[in-house]
Amino acid sequence: MTEQKENQPYNDAARHNDPRFNRGCCLCRDFTTGQLMLDHGSSKLNQYNWMRDYEAEPSDSKPCLAEVRFKNDRKDFFSYPPELDLQEGDMVAVEAAIGHDIGIVTLIGDIVERQMKRKRHRTPVSELKKIYRRARPNDVEKWLSAISIENSTLFRTRKIAENLGLEMKLNDVEFQGDKTKAIFYYTADGRVDFRELIKKMAEEFRIRVEMRQIGVRQESAKLGGIGSCGRELCCASWICDFQSVTTSVARVQQLSPNPQKLAGQCGKLKCCLNFEYEAYVDALKDFPDPNIQLKFKSGVAVHQKNDVFKGIMWYSYTIDRCNIMAIPTEKVKEIITLNKKGQKPEKLEDYATTMEKHTDTSETYLNDDGTVVDLKKYE
Repeated sequence: MTEQKENQPYNDAARHNDPRFNRGCCLCRDFTTGQLMLDHGSSKLNQYNWMRDYEAEPSDSKPCLAEVRFKNDRKDFFSYPPELDLQEGDMVAVEAAIGHDIGIVTLIGDIVERQMKRKRHRTPVSELKKIYRRARPNDVEKWLSAISIENSTLFRTRKIAENLGLEMKLNDVEFQGDKTKAIFYYTADGRVDFRELIKKMAEEFRIRVEMRQIGVRQESAKLGGIGSCGRELCCASWICDFQSVTTSVARVQQLSPNPQKLAGQCGKLKCCLNFEYEAYVDALKDFPDPNIQLKFKSGVAVHQKNDVFKGIMWYSYTIDRCNIMAIPTEKVKEIITLNKKGQKPEKLEDYATTMEKHTDTSETYLNDDGTVVDLKKYE
């Protein structure tokens, strides 16, 4: 943590101008002094080292490993000599393809190997890049100088791309710690020939340029925003590993197939649809098969929807699908058992606890041109 002077309190303007906030730092208040502190461990890339108090047996042959984070969701694993004696939160100069980069140590010790296995990091330990040293004052100054020009560089690059007529959207830029290279993140629907763009950027900024294409989910994570729930986007605040979301997840949770409600700001299905999916799957194991029709003397009833929390299944007659009735799952199982024995109860109403009238039985949504909406394109 870095303590701030009382006569220099942090406000919105200072937060906007301080480049360290672009690298996952945030403000917190010291409970003992009441002063604002700059905390490095409150970003979404921060990891809790639950093996911190575990003392492993010292081994000369075992390399020292560290996990280092950079901007946004970029992390990497490095090795370093034991005499360096790093601590979590240290700013370090690490090996890059050409030159060096500046990052913040998030994990050290044996837990780093577990992280490498969990993330399926395939690079052998002996071939990992090196941590050169703790960042010197001149390293930090150059690093902060590089961060401070990222926004202006991004805006200028967007203007150049617009003048060249390129159909691409530049989302973010990340400078290397030694200010000799920049990574530009962009999204595009198809292939983009940006050779002329790279040439003009290299001439104007005097740096090496790398263009890296990302998806719309990664774009939302970098840009941030407010979701329909009123909170900050999960992908921008804490989600690092994106999992695929399919339309079957929405169907299991009995959600209306309305693309305007199911899609997030990225235009894809919301990541939060996966949060309660497993709970619904476990709860539905106790429900009878919804494809089984219930046979009565008054007619045949088909399944309409479930109420997972109340343990209720809704049915309606095939000849009158507007009137639906709530049947407890125990009663549904009882009716199915009677049907298997060749017996038919009198009518569905005898088992119903609640009755509703549906004015719209269609679950199909149409585009402006009248075609049916295909929800799979939002996956």
